[in-house]
Amino acid sequence: MDTNTIFDIKNNAEFESLALKVFRFQFENNRVYRSFCDLLYKHPAEVKSINDIPFLPIQFFKTRDVLSSKAEIQATFTSSGTTGSETSKHHVTNIELYNTSFTQGFEQFYGNIEDYVILGLLPSYLERQGSSLIHMVDAMIKTSKHPESGFYLNNLSELKEQLIKLDAEGKKILLIGVSFALLDLVESFKFQLKNTIIMETGGMKGKRKELIRHELHAILKQGFGVETIHSEYGMTELLSQAYSKGHGIFDCPPWMKVLTRDTEDALSIQEPGKAGGLNIIDLANINSCSFIATQDLGRIGADGSFEVIGRFDNSDIRGCNLMVL
Repeated sequence: MDTNTIFDIKNNAEFESLALKVFRFQFENNRVYRSFCDLLYKHPAEVKSINDIPFLPIQFFKTRDVLSSKAEIQATFTSSGTTGSETSKHHVTNIELYNTSFTQGFEQFYGNIEDYVILGLLPSYLERQGSSLIHMVDAMIKTSKHPESGFYLNNLSELKEQLIKLDAEGKKILLIGVSFALLDLVESFKFQLKNTIIMETGGMKGKRKELIRHELHAILKQGFGVETIHSEYGMTELLSQAYSKGHGIFDCPPWMKVLTRDTEDALSIQEPGKAGGLNIIDLANINSCSFIATQDLGRIGADGSFEVIGRFDNSDIRGCNLMVL
């Protein structure tokens, strides 16, 4: 398939048309997805709209190689997992698709990456191999035209000094961090930031008790002295991200869409407004699987925005963006 059209989508009609083409392509070229569709008796002849498309349960990434391409694997991203749990593996045969997706996705909501000082506070991710989030933030740091951009591990005092200095100078700053590390920072130091976006990526990584989002954001807003906390929603099994500029309401780039499924009938797509399991269409994930049923619970707005409100019981706690209720 021509991947150039993925990032040129202008409206819902174009999205649906391309999604159906991607479904047919992955049905023919992805053995795992084809087997799943066969079990459901869902074949291209029966799929007339995106609501008819089968969504592959995300757990398959833990036990199968989910690929729609025979090209050489250029990178393998892995989930962090918990002690003793099985981790997901996402094989990527075209790393430039991922680079284009996260670059254009971010810039659609925030403008040029090069204009920002990018500060990454992601200790749990830096301490292991195979994090797609580290790949993304590292590329953003390299794209930034500010030499102050960089990662921070446990050197919170140094980060505090840099953050206060750069903010006072009027630089545009993005501090992107895992939740527990951002909490560590504001418990050690207090800020009154004027030019900094604080963006949490979720995840306590077993370091702290899980908080619901509004509690986490209330603490961070007070600690950083900002009016809103931004959020990034992404996961190992995807190549695209959604962003929230406040209040936990996420928006997707044009090549990504979120639906909800009935919690009692996994094959039934719901109307906007009802809480259910989150199904994600990520057309950038063309060489893997673009139709994924996550273990997150959420609600879709009439405008296509969404919120995450929890997880299904007994699912693994992972570092994607949510606070367990």
